[in-house]
Amino acid sequence: MLELTTPVQYVKGIGPKLAEILATKGIATVGDLLNYLPFRYEDRLNPRGIAELHAGEMATVIGEVRNSGLFRTRKMPIFQLTVGQGRSKLRCLWFHGAYLQDKFKPGQLIALYGKVEQDQRSGELQIVQPQFEMLGDAAGDAADDKAAASLEVGRIVPIYESAGQGRVTARWFRRIIRTALDDLTPELAETIPAAVRDRLALLSPREALWKVHWPEAGESFEDLQSARTPAHIRLIFEELFFTELGLELKRRQQKAQTGIAFRLDDRVRQAIKKILPFHPTAAQKRVLKEIADDMQKPHPMRRLLQGDVGSGKTIIGFQAAIIAIENGYQVALMAPTEILAQQHYFSARRILENAGYRIVLLTGSLEADRKREIRRHIAQGNAQLVIGTHALLEEKVEFAKPGLVIVDEQHRFGVLQRLKLMKKSGDGSEGRGQAAASAGSAASTADKNPAEPDVLVMTATPIPRTLALTLYGDLDLSVLDELPPGRTPIVTRRITDARSPEVWDFVRKHAVAGHQAYVVYPIIAEGEETELKAAIKMYRELSGKVFADLKVGLLHGRLDSELKDQVMRRFQKGELQILVATTVIEVGVDVPNATVMVIEHAERFGLAQLHQLRGRIGRGAAKSYCILMTGGKVTEEGERRLDAMVRTNDGFQIAELDLELRGPGEFFGTRQAGMPSFRVANLIRDRQLLELAKREAAAVMAGPNAEVTQVEISRALVALRTRWQHTYGLVEVG
Repeated sequence: MLELTTPVQYVKGIGPKLAEILATKGIATVGDLLNYLPFRYEDRLNPRGIAELHAGEMATVIGEVRNSGLFRTRKMPIFQLTVGQGRSKLRCLWFHGAYLQDKFKPGQLIALYGKVEQDQRSGELQIVQPQFEMLGDAAGDAADDKAAASLEVGRIVPIYESAGQGRVTARWFRRIIRTALDDLTPELAETIPAAVRDRLALLSPREALWKVHWPEAGESFEDLQSARTPAHIRLIFEELFFTELGLELKRRQQKAQTGIAFRLDDRVRQAIKKILPFHPTAAQKRVLKEIADDMQKPHPMRRLLQGDVGSGKTIIGFQAAIIAIENGYQVALMAPTEILAQQHYFSARRILENAGYRIVLLTGSLEADRKREIRRHIAQGNAQLVIGTHALLEEKVEFAKPGLVIVDEQHRFGVLQRLKLMKKSGDGSEGRGQAAASAGSAASTADKNPAEPDVLVMTATPIPRTLALTLYGDLDLSVLDELPPGRTPIVTRRITDARSPEVWDFVRKHAVAGHQAYVVYPIIAEGEETELKAAIKMYRELSGKVFADLKVGLLHGRLDSELKDQVMRRFQKGELQILVATTVIEVGVDVPNATVMVIEHAERFGLAQLHQLRGRIGRGAAKSYCILMTGGKVTEEGERRLDAMVRTNDGFQIAELDLELRGPGEFFGTRQAGMPSFRVANLIRDRQLLELAKREAAAVMAGPNAEVTQVEISRALVALRTRWQHTYGLVEVG
């Protein structure tokens, strides 16, 4: 008998070699194999007759190969196949289909799936680029074909993605998964507590696995295709439930750790008020209270501060820093790029230095002697606010008395780096003891049981709730959902680059009126993508010809940090009227006088990135304009991105659409290191089930009680550690 944890090579018909191929699909155990679900189903209960087909419909047709051949056109080779049912026949075409020349033999039985079209010349029906599957050999079914035949006709048939390796086809998966189900132990342990199962009317795990792979004749075909059958719901909920159970356990473990109970007395409150450059919004007051309440508790704060561009996250971060500093602790603020770290450093000096706080900047590009000096100040406790990039993670950096870690633009780091900085600042093992002793900073009792620092994660990327519940599920959430007073909505327009003279006239008009403008390009130099306008080339053209009488600057990631700093400061001071830049200005540069942003080749940018770029303007009281210029043909997805930008300024609406367009794994532009690798769940499709799973997981962990016994909780936690933990990346459980 097979168990869910049995290595997949022991399933009859697999073995070590095929197990290696399956490993490339993330299939290592029988449980992984059985959770490799069909990506669609075909209704072969009543296969469509060719004579019944109508143009425009999607159809499954089972027929016999009559003839096939390759013919070449000036543009491409086209493979043509004729399939018949009695006297009826259907033509199938594959563009660039030379690879199919030796695939088909007359007399073979074949299943085809695709959209039926009518040929404009002949009027005959055809299917272009159909998916296909061989059902039998022309010379008569082999034993393998006969064994599989009952799985492929006269029923709803599961269709699997092949593993791209010879025989590991959809048909092979059907046979192997059927074998695994037949040999699966009848005693599958139930790990979801009974009260949860009863409340949601969940199928047993064994029944769900059978029915998701081999649906019964009466099952709704629509529910199958949308993964909404009772079998699908059981498996999806189970996966989401254990994800949320792991996150809930992690939260509780964090709450059990020793933290710093910061004092928030009148002296600290006055220090916070003293630095405020403006009257805070209601949202800022609410969020600061949430953070301050957390910081007063005896366990470490783990909070995500989420706010749209321009909502005032930085000032909230500085206020939290003051609470820690006024209590005698150090604060680390980590930013993903040097330019953003420098921006925070300039802001901190402007807002905090007059109040007497000691601030240092540590980045990778500093000279060795300067780095050494700054590290010494940090180790001795002289530096109260330490701002830097990933350079803060270096082993040589030792904090004397760390109290608060602020991580800005978290998604650019990956979860591992956040955890590393937390550990660096919290346990004596990374050099803290020696530095603390030299600074005379902490009592020996505190050194034996060092308190974990508080952690505040900030992001200007609006994150849909479904992602926040998984990627940041171990953090409490605060949302700044209100812009400071005086901000006016940004007017966004899209225009083709054929009308660029009008755009440059518009930019000139605003520059002459005393305002400033950004012109953003997707690349730095020609040659990276020759069809795109290069920032450097366009800088020369704009500064030398179009705006020869205006002051134009250039900013990109390849400039050395000193030059970047110089250009940034000149633009902030108003010495430059137009800044030609790459996406290096996506985060960090704050220039209230900038009222125009022109984004060239806007169709090439991601939606979240476009929104971030637009957030660089509209930071003052004057009306601001974002102009999206496009060149060449725009894809359907590109059209949706641009339309969303024109339609709304709401970052959360934009984030929801971006999640739909790109999917969870690519939401941040690169594969996120901490993203759970879901097998059956889909965060976009299964949002409601995710919310439900979160509530049920929290209720279970609140037990034992009348609904959930200690035995059930223990059983669920054992399942989490033994079966589910490896699936979820950094959703670790101890």
